[in-house]
Amino acid sequence: MAVPMVGRAAALDELRRAWQRVDDGGGCLPAVLTGEPGTGKSALVGALLRDVRAGTVLAGAARLHSPAPYDWLAAVLAGRDTSALPVPPDALAWLAQHPDVPRERYTPEALLRLAVGAVRALVGTGPAVLVVEDLHALDPASLNLVGELAATDLPTLLLVTSRPPDDAVSPQLAARSLARLSGVPGAVRQHLGALDAGHVAEIIAHAYPDDAPSAHLASAVWRRTGGNPYRLTELLAMAAGRGPQALVDEPLPGYLRPDAGPDPAPEPPKELTAREREVLGCLAEGMSNKQIARALEISVRTVTVHVSNLLRKTGASSRTEVALRAVRAGTPDRHPSVHR
Repeated sequence: MAVPMVGRAAALDELRRAWQRVDDGGGCLPAVLTGEPGTGKSALVGALLRDVRAGTVLAGAARLHSPAPYDWLAAVLAGRDTSALPVPPDALAWLAQHPDVPRERYTPEALLRLAVGAVRALVGTGPAVLVVEDLHALDPASLNLVGELAATDLPTLLLVTSRPPDDAVSPQLAARSLARLSGVPGAVRQHLGALDAGHVAEIIAHAYPDDAPSAHLASAVWRRTGGNPYRLTELLAMAAGRGPQALVDEPLPGYLRPDAGPDPAPEPPKELTAREREVLGCLAEGMSNKQIARALEISVRTVTVHVSNLLRKTGASSRTEVALRAVRAGTPDRHPSVHR
């Protein structure tokens, strides 16, 4: 098993110190972790959360689609009892991305104030950790909310992970958001690069304590994986049960080659609601969101929320992928008004 914090000990220590400042009575302190896919951003977040004793942890991530407004907050609110939040029910329905939102609309400024108020209520007296994963893929409303939270006096460590802005849905917007967070006094900014050959050798030695690999073999593995922790961990898993030479001899699948960024494993399938199955059936027919809205007599925004939930529940990366899965598995329910 790989040692996840090899090459990341100094970064983890800096995050611990940042948390201590918050725990000692400081206000909101951003800690921004950037890096290419597979460099260990989420592992570093997990290691910190295991170390600290936060009264509250609020975590959310961007969804694998063209996001709906307030995706991060919707993820935070999912499954929580929100009845005591100081937010009007109709506004909360918008912020939580309920499928059937009221027709009443709020201005962006009003929703932002209510979103900040909801987070403030959830944090309470703190101290807390707010985890924002995949900032590069977040919607503009979520980015604005994260920036506003960074400027508050909330006793929180605002822990943000992101790919470099060039990989973002909106590179300029992501760059501005990262700069805004990094500009907060005392903010922590870390960029995680590839592990060096020495770190890779250390991890291999830990995985094979009774069969220490040669420097030549460790160097070959370093070149094969590009020093990417995710690729190295996957290669170790593939070679499990065999000697270290298998790390060099094992053929690499395409997603582990240094020129291919690793994608996270899809979530286990989750049960779909009746309406989600109807929307899925429409997607399998190749219908657009507008066509689905007309067929099911719901708003386009409600369709967007249902599609978002389908992508999250199935682990698909696009509406096309989820439609293909539906066709292969047998077409799900269709609304009676949907004509073939």
